Order: sequence, then C-alpha cells, then structure tokens
Amino acid sequence: MFAITRKLLLPLLALLSAFPSLAVTNWVDFKIIDGHINLPVTINGIEGRAILDSGSQVNAINLSFINRHGFEFAKGGKINIKGVYGTETRQLFNNVNANLFGADIELDQLAGLRIGHHEVQLLLGAGLLEKFIFQIDYPNQRMRLFERDSVDLAKLENIRMEMDRGTGQPVVQVGLNGEKKAWLILDTGNSGGLFLKRLMATENDWLDKFGKESGMGVGVNGMASTDNFRMPEVEFGPFTLENVMVSVPGEGEVEQISGQASTSFSHIRGKNIKGLVGYDVLKHFVLTIDYKSGHMHVGLPEES
Repeated sequence: MFAITRKLLLPLLALLSAFPSLAVTNWVDFKIIDGHINLPVTINGIEGRAILDSGSQVNAINLSFINRHGFEFAKGGKINIKGVYGTETRQLFNNVNANLFGADIELDQLAGLRIGHHEVQLLLGAGLLEKFIFQIDYPNQRMRLFERDSVDLAKLENIRMEMDRGTGQPVVQVGLNGEKKAWLILDTGNSGGLFLKRLMATENDWLDKFGKESGMGVGVNGMASTDNFRMPEVEFGPFTLENVMVSVPGEGEVEQISGQASTSFSHIRGKNIKGLVGYDVLKHFVLTIDYKSGHMHVGLPEES
C-alpha cells in the first residue's frame, strides 16, 4: 500500500543511428523477473534477455551464456567489480554482436559475470544508459529512449538526483519515516525495496522499533545474512509509500554500499551514500531519467 501526493505528470551511439529521424524510440516491452527489468536481446542469433541495472557502472555478459553455447569472444583487459558483499577481478570481452531495441550493435568492454540462468545474456549499465534519456514505465512494463537534447529534465525534475562523484552512480535523496533524509543509489538491479547500511538502522533504533527478521541477501559476488524490517513511511520525490521492506547486512557482515562499480572513481570524494533503492519502491512509478546529467522525474502511468 502507498499513499500518493499527485503533481503534474509527464504523460550506445549505434542505437541512435537506427533512429535518425526520431527523438524517441517506440516503447519496448520488458518482463519483470525476480524484481529485475528483462529486455529482449539476441546475440549471435540466440534470443535471450538483458537485465537493466542502473546501479552498475559497467556492461556485462553472462559467463553461463558464453559457456552454454561455447562462444569465444575477443578478450580485453580486466576490471575490478565491487558488489555489496565483496570485490573480484573480472575478464572483459569485446566484439560481441547483439540486437537490442531493434538495432544491430557491437558491444565492447563487457565484464564477464555470472548473472543467473544462461538465458540472461547481458547486464546493461552506465555504458548504455548515459547515452540517452530513458523512461521506464514499471506498471505497464515498457521502456523507451529519448535523444539527449529532446527533453529538458533539469526543468521537470521532482526528486533530488545527482551522479555521485565518488562512485559515478545515480543517487537520489529519499525520506525515511520522517526522521532522516538519505542519499541512496538508484538501482534497478536491486530486486528488494531499500538496502541500508546497518549503522543507519542501529543509530535510529529501527531494528528494535520495527521488529527485525533474519534473511539472506545475494549480491554479484556472493551472499550474506541480512536483518529485515518494514519502514512505516518512505518519501520518494512527491510520493509517500507505506510499509516498505528494508534490509541491512547482518551483524558482523562486511558491507560495500556501492552497487556493481569499478574502482576508477575511488579517489574522488562523493556523497555519504547510505544504501540502495530498488524494485519494491520503483515498481509503482514511471521514471524519466537523465543518467548522465543527474536529473529525474517521478510520475504515475497515464490512465487509459
């Protein structure tokens, strides 16, 4: 359940060349699977799915997909991939031919990750998203891309959003039960509601006040124990949601609240990021996001 305060609602460079006369692509339907946006994609004639992950600084290819079909792609260098439960070094792959949004493209610098079932071929992060303004209609499960100069989101934004200088990731300011405001990574790759640093929950006595339950959390590099509770109210832009699920790392667990990022931005001081905001919050809304400049409009789907 969530309460709503209504405001005025806005009803890969290679991709741009596929739509030379249009400022916006057609809507592309996606499926929500385990809280993740799954878009249709074809690689080397094999149809599959690509997961959209706004919290990832890299694009990635699924090692399970490569091994299943015995593909051999050109290898590049290596990159450190940081997840909430650790950091690992991964191989980069180049010259991967794919069809995405109806356009034939060649993808380079894809980190090799294990992304679940082999039907999932790609994880799409900043390498794609920063080239466009993208609109995600969660309730109707569809997405489209705008050319960057076709929409001025700086004038239309209704939630505080920035590209964090420390991690290079999109962060939004979220209100927590009327007690705190916190900068959280906007993470479409997070299937939960909110994932917060444990210290924030303990300092505000939320684990005791709202009643915690133990669970397990899964990240890109592993899994760990969590404590979970329901936050009575969460403010997201002009909207207030009620009874939102919150997870924090279990006592003694190592935590890195930085999504799936490389370490290339680590020498720059950024926001004091307190966690991630994911699907259980985002699923109610239409999000229009200028990933590169750091602007976002949050709205509700048009009524038919």
